[in-house]
Amino acid sequence: MTVRESLLSRAAARRKRIVLCEGDDPRVQAAAGRLRRDGIAEVIVLGGPEGRPAEDPRLARVARFLRDRRPDRVVDGVHALDLAAVPVNFGAALVALGEADAAVAGAVCATRDTIRAALWAIGTASGVELVSSAFYMVLPNDTVLTFTDCAVVPAPTAEELAQIALAAARDRIRLVGDSPRVAFLSYSTKGSAESAHVAHVRAAAARFKDLAPNIVSDGELQADAALEPEVSERKAPGSAVAGRANVLVFPDLAAGNIAYKLVQRLGGAAAIGPMLQGLARPMADLSRGATVDDIVEVSAMVALQCE
Repeated sequence: MTVRESLLSRAAARRKRIVLCEGDDPRVQAAAGRLRRDGIAEVIVLGGPEGRPAEDPRLARVARFLRDRRPDRVVDGVHALDLAAVPVNFGAALVALGEADAAVAGAVCATRDTIRAALWAIGTASGVELVSSAFYMVLPNDTVLTFTDCAVVPAPTAEELAQIALAAARDRIRLVGDSPRVAFLSYSTKGSAESAHVAHVRAAAARFKDLAPNIVSDGELQADAALEPEVSERKAPGSAVAGRANVLVFPDLAAGNIAYKLVQRLGGAAAIGPMLQGLARPMADLSRGATVDDIVEVSAMVALQCE
């Protein structure tokens, strides 16, 4: 069984309730049909032929909930109803209220809208201040690499970079099922170059060790030293990661986003995500270029995040 087949099988064993927030889109409708047909999840579709939030009997409850969560954003009761009728807001609220286990959006709406809805209705997990993201890159040889952050935080501080890495490492255990080996990437390996950029990555790696001393990690590392044992022996002898990293922490959003698209388009990898990290309950943000397969697989991943 391949990694992607295992993903769908593991999600089917859990049968979580997943809200698909953009049912007007034909890709979402097709994905909903497949999720149901293959028993991967119980699906709630907002929009399209299955009904709109404005017609849902739970609308008033969702409106009150959103108003209570952020009264500063809501002018009056009518405004609350209008906001609740926005599918991405309604879907996030269903998750927060326990009417669904997770939500998926982003095939149509922008990342900022998905994250705004998730933060408003669901909020961050206990002890977490930052929402970030990861792509799960399935290579042609069925290896899975976590790329983080590729979609949310443009220029993380060293502390934020460590927090992003911690969220990705914890999610990897749930979603992939193996032990995370975390590499903080740079254009330098163990002092081969010196700059403020390198010092920034080095500080993040050190902070991560404080936060998660039991998770294997190292940095700063160049990508080849992180991934190739022979290169690691030459460039970073004694590295705990030793060329076997499976969680790659990029120094900023530009690096991560460019890297995942290159690996996807030129390396033939499947890019599952972006998966949002750090929320109290799961909500996923699709790429607007998502295919039906992407939506199905992200729905399966977000189901596993529920664990």
